[in-house]
Amino acid sequence: MAYEIASIPGDGIGPEVVDAARPVFEDVAERHGFELSFTRYDWGTERHLEHGSMMPDDGLEELEGYDAILLGAVGHPDVPDHVTLNNLLLPIRKGFDQSICKRPAVLLDGVESPLEGYDGGDIDFVVYRENTEGEYADMGGQEHPGHDHEVAIQSAVFTRTGTERIVRAAFDAATEREGHLTSITKSNAQAHSMVFWDQIVEEVSEEYPEVTVERLLVDAASMDFIRRPEEFDVVVASNLFGDILTDIGAIITGSMGLAPSANIDPTRTSPSMFEPVHGSAPDIVGDGVANPLATVLSGAMMVDHLGEEDAGEALWNAATDQLADADAPRTPDLGGSSGTEDVVEDLRSRL
Repeated sequence: MAYEIASIPGDGIGPEVVDAARPVFEDVAERHGFELSFTRYDWGTERHLEHGSMMPDDGLEELEGYDAILLGAVGHPDVPDHVTLNNLLLPIRKGFDQSICKRPAVLLDGVESPLEGYDGGDIDFVVYRENTEGEYADMGGQEHPGHDHEVAIQSAVFTRTGTERIVRAAFDAATEREGHLTSITKSNAQAHSMVFWDQIVEEVSEEYPEVTVERLLVDAASMDFIRRPEEFDVVVASNLFGDILTDIGAIITGSMGLAPSANIDPTRTSPSMFEPVHGSAPDIVGDGVANPLATVLSGAMMVDHLGEEDAGEALWNAATDQLADADAPRTPDLGGSSGTEDVVEDLRSRL
């Protein structure tokens, strides 16, 4: 079996970690009897600075025939963040209806949490974030620019279809894990969109009587991710709240350099996209010390999604075994002094 992967290394350390991880992916594919073929697209902020756009007008048409997309990172100090988000990431997520963003938060053996008293395995939850609408819907505008009465309006959009599918995906995940789901809203203040969300959760929960449902306001959830992270199992949240909470989840489990994610089209009509969420890290570009493990773990999620579960498990285990080994190479974000290539070579030996 051969899988065609669109590779968008992007900006900053993105090309470094994607290029470094590629041999790891090819190794695991060879060992498990399939092929991964990568086609590189140099889209991102450098292209925006040169051509005025982060990807070509027919970019989605170019990508739609692939089995999956591997993204490195996007972001540049000279390009506002809203440009990168609205000209590459959101068009791909929305264009391919990647409605489910899945982000695991696991404190792995050998990794130190900034929270005192937690060891490997003590924190283990997954956030299901709605990924194509909600607060990131492109609804609104600005009026009267330059005047005292200048106004900006941004509207959130919550559809029954969009809300039901992310909620149902989270309930499905909870049945396969510990049977506990936490729904995050701000329905005390957002009396339309978030009350609607609560209503959908209540309706869907009737189909999953074996799942215990907890409901938290996002401010309380942010606090509880710090004070009782061990009590979370599956978390479901809107686009904005999921975005914020998953960064908290990443940092309490040791490092943004370990945080993978999957942007999934549940219908499998279009390619899903897999990406580390550490950002472009312009301060360490070219130093050779970027942590490739978030990319490797994202790749594990990618090959698992493609149906190669054994290969996905092998990739995940190689990374977790390395982290559990006190003598293994570590990048500076994990307190070590090793480089990207050192980590990769060790991973390949473990495979």
